[in-house]
Amino acid sequence: MRFGVTIFATDQSIDIAELARAVEERGFDSLWVPEHTHIPTSRLTPPPTGDSELAEEYRRTLDPWVALATAAAVTSRLRIGTGISVLAQHDVIATAKAAATLDHVSRGRAVYGVGFGWNRDEIEAHGVDFTARRAIVEDKVAAMRSLWADEVSSHHGPHVQIEPSWQWPKPVQRRATGETYVPVLLGGGTGPRLWEHLIRWADGWIPIGGAGLTSAIPRLHDDLAAADRDPTAFEIVPFGSWPDQGKVEHFGSIGVTETVFRLPSAGRDATLAELDAQATLIARLG
Repeated sequence: MRFGVTIFATDQSIDIAELARAVEERGFDSLWVPEHTHIPTSRLTPPPTGDSELAEEYRRTLDPWVALATAAAVTSRLRIGTGISVLAQHDVIATAKAAATLDHVSRGRAVYGVGFGWNRDEIEAHGVDFTARRAIVEDKVAAMRSLWADEVSSHHGPHVQIEPSWQWPKPVQRRATGETYVPVLLGGGTGPRLWEHLIRWADGWIPIGGAGLTSAIPRLHDDLAAADRDPTAFEIVPFGSWPDQGKVEHFGSIGVTETVFRLPSAGRDATLAELDAQATLIARLG
């Protein structure tokens, strides 16, 4: 099992380049950053954490592509991913280009974690129908995969129309079939609507926390096999766990492929202290 970290990288938190170097030096496998383009002050959507107020870090997040490119430039081994990106509110052609470019410059280390989005205010500010966001994300992922893999790409779906086009660079990573691609992992809980998307098109799953995985993973593997997909090629990457040896060992025993610990969105000293504590745990695990 691999180990990674995720942080709300902001203009007030530890420098992203220093953090990326520290994460790689301490033996972690990946670094993930979330995304919010902005937070409307209307605040019509309640915080997903259940808190009465949305945390400051949500409105201060760095652009993920710029942050991850910075991380890629100062590391050589670290996987770098969005965790997660709200694809529904982005131009699909430009996003496909950004993801492919990141994979190109990092020599095959990019991962695209996507979600359907929870903040109605934010999504609708981009002119997107909040109720259609799941179908929009699925259609955009299909279009991006064509742009990543095909010499001449085109896509005609319910939400995306792309006439025959060229787009380079292509990603460095390749599927077993030879297609160039960036892995697309879908974030969210175990509800039936998300489950259908996992089985139909995702390369992996980013559950938030670890609740319910003991029963969910065998069912997921069975449903993938029934859909003629290889369960062993499907990534399961729970986010947001605090370091706990028993939990991590349990994750390894039930088929989790990578555990991603949460770092505080804080300054250098507090963030590195927590990172060191997490590194001590993974060193004990061997």
